[in-house]
Amino acid sequence: MAKRSTRAAQTVRSFDSKIEPLFGGESPAGWHPVVAGEHDDDNREQSYVRKVRPQSENQRVLMKAIDSHNLTVALGPAGTGKTYLAVTAAVEALEAGQIDRIVLSRPAVEAGESLGFLPGDMHEKLAPYLRPLYDALNERIGGKRVRQYLADGTIEIAPIAYMRGRTLNNAFVVIDEAQNCTYGQIKMLLTRLGWHSTMVLTGDPDQSDLLDGLSGLSDIARRLEAVNGVAVVRLCEADIVRHPLVAEMLMVL
Repeated sequence: MAKRSTRAAQTVRSFDSKIEPLFGGESPAGWHPVVAGEHDDDNREQSYVRKVRPQSENQRVLMKAIDSHNLTVALGPAGTGKTYLAVTAAVEALEAGQIDRIVLSRPAVEAGESLGFLPGDMHEKLAPYLRPLYDALNERIGGKRVRQYLADGTIEIAPIAYMRGRTLNNAFVVIDEAQNCTYGQIKMLLTRLGWHSTMVLTGDPDQSDLLDGLSGLSDIARRLEAVNGVAVVRLCEADIVRHPLVAEMLMVL
């Protein structure tokens, strides 16, 4: 019995001699939790450490409008960050506990060519149309968390056709590519806004894939400018943050 106790004591001492203090001193590699948290960004996903800042005055106006209004309409050409800033605001509101869920919606309209009948269930059929929203989410919070939020319903990506009759309370709603919606569709979407919710409507009136005269975005935006509590923000070519050639091309096309 005495021998067994002696061996146990020796084992404890051998383990104790190898233990390094986590917070009370420096480790052999010089790692410290505070230092790592502030400077060791290389070991963390880029989406968790990037700080989103406006790149132009109009983007600054858009970010302030989203923060201070329950309904914001963001109009502007491709590449001005409309969708990205809206999704970023939605993610920040979710992580701050200001809302319970994010609802993203986009019309399933093809850009000038028909894809025919797509295989799979509803989600698989809609995936090509909703890819830009997935890309923005993945860049902000990472693919693993996006899949987790989609599985438990914290994030919902829905086609516009399935939005009728719903009331979206405690949610952040982003309606993307609204230039491909008719006046009636946008009116239906706007009236989904519930209590303690924020909605952002984004689109480029000059790039509609509908037949001439069918898009209702410009008319809706013009009418909403007279409504108190609704912000209508118009971005321009100077706000484009993609390749510089995008702005130059849009000015002549």
